[in-house]
Amino acid sequence: GAVVAIQDMGAAGLTCSTMEMASRGGTGIEIDLAKVPQRETGMTPYEIMLSESQERMLLVAGKGREHEVLAVFKKWGLDAVVVGQVTEGGIARIDNNGRVAAEIPPHPLAEEGPVYHRPIAAPAPRRETAADWFVFAAEGTDLTQNFVKLLASPTIASKRWITEQYDTSVRTNTLAGPGASDAAVVRIKDPKTGVVKRALALSTDGNGRWCQLNPRVGAMHAVAEAARNVACSGARPIAATNCLNFGSPEKPEVMWQFSETIDGLAEACTALGTPITGGNVSFYNETLGKSIYPTPVLGVLGILDDASRVLKMAFRDEGDVILLFDGSHAAVGAIFGSPSSDARANLARDFSSSQYSKTIAAIIAGEPPAIDLAAEKRLIDCLLALSAEGAVQSAHDISDGGLAVTLAESCFASSSVVGAQVKLLEEGPAEAAAFGERGARAVVSVTPSKLAAVLDTARQYKVAARQIGQVTRSDAFGIEYKGRAVIDSSVLTLRDAWAHSLERTLAQK
Repeated sequence: GAVVAIQDMGAAGLTCSTMEMASRGGTGIEIDLAKVPQRETGMTPYEIMLSESQERMLLVAGKGREHEVLAVFKKWGLDAVVVGQVTEGGIARIDNNGRVAAEIPPHPLAEEGPVYHRPIAAPAPRRETAADWFVFAAEGTDLTQNFVKLLASPTIASKRWITEQYDTSVRTNTLAGPGASDAAVVRIKDPKTGVVKRALALSTDGNGRWCQLNPRVGAMHAVAEAARNVACSGARPIAATNCLNFGSPEKPEVMWQFSETIDGLAEACTALGTPITGGNVSFYNETLGKSIYPTPVLGVLGILDDASRVLKMAFRDEGDVILLFDGSHAAVGAIFGSPSSDARANLARDFSSSQYSKTIAAIIAGEPPAIDLAAEKRLIDCLLALSAEGAVQSAHDISDGGLAVTLAESCFASSSVVGAQVKLLEEGPAEAAAFGERGARAVVSVTPSKLAAVLDTARQYKVAARQIGQVTRSDAFGIEYKGRAVIDSSVLTLRDAWAHSLERTLAQK
């Protein structure tokens, strides 16, 4: 209770944080710039107030309790100083070495700034036909080599070569580091007793490829995947932040992408109960006048009420049952089951937006898969219930690379050699079944003794759950489709392609 208010210093530094906090509180504020820590000498008031040095926060402590706040910062080895005070009268006063550098009402700066009304125009419609879309391989084709290539693609390959160059341990509190779970998980200790009860989970996700094809739907998928990942760690998603990256806003089509993205984020965050708490926008990301893909990156925060219930993605024990969860509750294979030419064309169109299509056929076209936010919410709630019960061995969401990549990554994450043997019974192309990226799905593993209870919980949450395979204590990884092996490889071969792709690629350059 010692802290009355807190805000981070992002764009415009002290100017933004002081004016916004005073405006929202209906108060004045007085800042002494001589007390503000400075890394260089001779800085002007203008430079100090607008500096955007990172990792800084502005806090307001209750009167007479500032020493309590300073003591907490000292305990954790952080710098903190008193730089001013809240005042009456609704005026912001900036002092510099005994002289008034600025004196202005904070409300106009915080709330009455100029509003840009830039031209917005949707780009010309993409005119595509079946000739522009992915062509599925003939039935019975061995997809193993395509799978190896997919695992080695930069989007899917292991990022361990990067993450191992940084410290991913937060003192002794990291419960799930990079690659262990679908989200990073850090336990929270009671500051007085040291007892651990709860934990925080965080995941960041984004798909510029899908946002290029459909900014609104792509943005909704980014929110859904980040929330799904947090739920797969056992945590309930509660809030979100963002980093929105676009080309020049002076181009009407870029402003259209931005507007569509915001609408998509708002709809998805509302449906999943993850309000945006803050974020940033980066414009003018171009090379030789060509804009980047619209790339909203979403970070979703979740809370585990019981830190001992963290879920990880690794398959664990021989004989564990592998289940495919689908929040849409459609019968497995229903999306492929229609024999109509329209249904087949729609499948090819959606699949053309997949990572597999990009990697194997160099095609980025069509539309992202349709999103069902109600299905996403059902799946999230089901995963949380199973985690709280300690009912499942592992959980891993289905996203880039589809079901096949999810299964392989669950093998790779294990501390010992485990494999998986899976049988798929869907109608339609094997590539769509193995590598399709439709959302609201996850793979979980469960001991045989708990299978019936897990299936019952899934039914209660209206989540389709189907047994598709088994964890094995071997080096074999296989996916059978319509009675034929479409992927057949050793786990070690697949893992080698996945684990070392980035450094091999960079070494060649």
